[in-house]
Amino acid sequence: MGYTIAQKIIKSHLVSGEMQAGNEISIKIDQTLTQDSTGTMAYLQFETIGVPRVKTEKSVAYIDHNTIQAGFENADDHKYIQTVASRHGIYFSRPGNGICHQVQLERFGIPGKTLLGSDSHTPTGGGIGMLAIGAGGLDVAVCMGGGAYYITMPKMMKVELTGKLNKWVSAKDVILEVLRQISVKGGVGYILEYAGEGIKSLSVPERATITNMGAEHGATTSIFPSDEITREFLSAQGRESDFVEILPDSNAIYDKTITIDLSALTPLAAKPHMPDLVDTVENIGKIKIDQVYIGSCTNASYQDMMKTARILKGKTVHPDVSLVIGPGSKQVLAMLAENGALADMVEAGARILESACGPCIGMGQSPKTDAVSLRTSNRNFEGRSGTKSAKVYLVSPEIAAVSAITGVLTDPREWKDEVDLNIPMPAAFLVNDNMVVAPEYDTEVVRGPNIKPFPVNTPLPSEITAKALLKVEDNITTDHIMPSNASLLPYRSNIPYLSDYCLAPCDKDFPARAKEHGGGFVIAGENYGQGSSREHAALVPLYLGVKAVIAKSFARIHMANLINSGILPLTFKNPADYDKIELLHNLKLPNILDKIQNGGEIELENLTTGDKIPLDIVLSDRQRKIMAAGGLLNYTKVAAAGDKG
Repeated sequence: MGYTIAQKIIKSHLVSGEMQAGNEISIKIDQTLTQDSTGTMAYLQFETIGVPRVKTEKSVAYIDHNTIQAGFENADDHKYIQTVASRHGIYFSRPGNGICHQVQLERFGIPGKTLLGSDSHTPTGGGIGMLAIGAGGLDVAVCMGGGAYYITMPKMMKVELTGKLNKWVSAKDVILEVLRQISVKGGVGYILEYAGEGIKSLSVPERATITNMGAEHGATTSIFPSDEITREFLSAQGRESDFVEILPDSNAIYDKTITIDLSALTPLAAKPHMPDLVDTVENIGKIKIDQVYIGSCTNASYQDMMKTARILKGKTVHPDVSLVIGPGSKQVLAMLAENGALADMVEAGARILESACGPCIGMGQSPKTDAVSLRTSNRNFEGRSGTKSAKVYLVSPEIAAVSAITGVLTDPREWKDEVDLNIPMPAAFLVNDNMVVAPEYDTEVVRGPNIKPFPVNTPLPSEITAKALLKVEDNITTDHIMPSNASLLPYRSNIPYLSDYCLAPCDKDFPARAKEHGGGFVIAGENYGQGSSREHAALVPLYLGVKAVIAKSFARIHMANLINSGILPLTFKNPADYDKIELLHNLKLPNILDKIQNGGEIELENLTTGDKIPLDIVLSDRQRKIMAAGGLLNYTKVAAAGDKG
């Protein structure tokens, strides 16, 4: 039997386990990345592990999320990250150098290598042929310390691309079509591998747009082959020596295949408030818009920006529309400034943002009340923009730019002006890594007053009796669990402060209720915890005393983060039993420690109603030990002490 691309990389990095779908395996991690929203906590955890220097080939700490410095908090976090990175052998990408995923792709990504990032959109690296996976900060910290990364061996889904994209149809439409076909949870348990004649017409940045939004359908990661197009990109970045060809074997076996004819695609949009609510722009119609944002780690490459500039050249943004543009990296911004494209954008009325995440995460540029906002980013969850009543549509840069001029959502195929959208790959990108600081190792670590200790769980007790503190529906995102807007992002290193906002979008009284009852249970529907990798969505509930989340199903990264924090991720054996639990019902998990350690049927007793509800938990032997110890950090310390003994 032949191997897929992903299987080849896994095989060459396998540390433990057998490569059979459903088995727990561990792999060696070559590179890591963090960003400042998750990085502070990851480095606090890394310091606790006690390893003096990272053991990866390359680890990079990026500042790209919390870049609005309205107070001292963000700047303090940045200084802490810079100094702790320098001390422990981590490269530091300064604020303004760009969004982590784009800079990693441009300057550090290597085909065939493994990349673990404390950001859910780390699979962007799959566009260059990396096995790039998003994870919680503690998993990243362990790997920086030389530990392996543990995952359930995924199944393989082949996405066969045929044909070639027509004018005004882009890579964004490709991934929106994938989401339309398989939904926000259709990729769970899979790696998506792109193949077929159609991939030959897609550049590395276009491929990266597609793998970036693979996070939205729950896949472990997504990946393209490393081929001559990859070589061309690396050569233009001055890194041709990093090129390695990686293709699937001709007899590789996939568990599932979907086919997309690129030539049949039309301009698409994801409607509010979920990335898989996809329809054609033609069907949605000419709705009036108020704001347009072109940027984010999904669509802020040089090619995206140049297409935008050519559409805007000589035009004026509609007077009812606010257009903001954020190039993805300093490299892109400098090239736009050098070739005059930046002037075309400014002359048209665009407001140019720094090279950072910005509006994508609600960090500035929140729309007005009830606004319609077109965005080229990857998520349109309710309230993520910073305005709960706003309606966010996800679109390509081409749709966004044309619509900014017309003032309504516009199918760009109707655009009367002749615009050359054929943007060839530059023969040489402008390379200047002066905003990347190499480690010095003897640096003194600086901690500001906003940096508080992170919560650490206690070992699992023999039984748990507590209240149902909250009951929520399907598709609760990490934005619901731990909001990440401009007012809260500065406190990502202050768990006690954040605790007053945990799950407040679902129930504003939850934090107070959790504190009043000393913690308890959260009851949830399908796909609980979808969205970002933010570990805070587990750490803050841990601080509030949440003992377990009982759900119909979980998103992959969030489930791993709950396990790492020592919070039980339990599922209903019979999803209809969800209806047997209501707010403040008194619940009991008898003999839970024994059931976790030794296996056996888990039964939840509803002491309020008398119901007995069977539950499941899917844990490897290693994860059972982690849960019993009260989380990965406790387990790692116990294991380290055992090794020394």
